[in-house]
Amino acid sequence: MAVFKKKGGGSTPQLNTASLPDIVFMLLFFFMVSTTMRETEMLVSVKLPEATEVVKLDKKSLVSYIFIGSPARQYQAIFGTDSRIQLNDTFKTLVDIRDFITSERDALSEADRTMLTVSIKGDENTRMGIITDVKQELRKASALKINYSARRLEKLN
Repeated sequence: MAVFKKKGGGSTPQLNTASLPDIVFMLLFFFMVSTTMRETEMLVSVKLPEATEVVKLDKKSLVSYIFIGSPARQYQAIFGTDSRIQLNDTFKTLVDIRDFITSERDALSEADRTMLTVSIKGDENTRMGIITDVKQELRKASALKINYSARRLEKLN
């Protein structure tokens, strides 16, 4: 009779890593496509006031933001602590609002220019006088669709 011997120690084969780079690049591509980058750098600190009736905007691509609040800590030595207006990534004055609205309209297509909405993100401690001045400048620039950003009032149970 013949005796059968096992060859090798019965070890398991090594894991095949040939498809690992493909998986890594697929994950990398997924996160690059799905991640959104911050559009503007916040130069002012804004804590939105609370509201009971909050509605989300439909098309955020047709919304231009005006931030009003006290400058962030790193800018308080230069600009003080009074409320300032931020348009895109810079501090501006009331006079600059018309140019801002014009440039925002020019960036849109002809059909969407009438749909431009201006969203005012004002700090809850900002005096109403500066917000009224901004509204007057928006009226002069014919930007009549204005939205006030607020956070939803949390109900106490």
